[in-house]
Amino acid sequence: MNSRGNGGVRTVGLLLIILGAIALIWGGITYTTREEIVDIGPIEIEAEEKERIPLPPILGAIALVGGIVLLASAGRKAA
Repeated sequence: MNSRGNGGVRTVGLLLIILGAIALIWGGITYTTREEIVDIGPIEIEAEEKERIPLPPILGAIALVGGIVLLASAGRKAA
């Protein structure tokens, strides 16, 4: 079997490793929402509020280990 058949598995493995590492380093996704507080004629007041979606460290660890396993299995099949 040639190594070209494992290209998709390797790509998914690398993506899982990258996403797992990012999840472990940042621990969540942060975004900003804007809310209009006052709108009286030409006067507008807005407030910005930062929201956070936490990612559990176990999720990052599972993605990281899964990516490593996929890369290792793709390497064995290619050999």
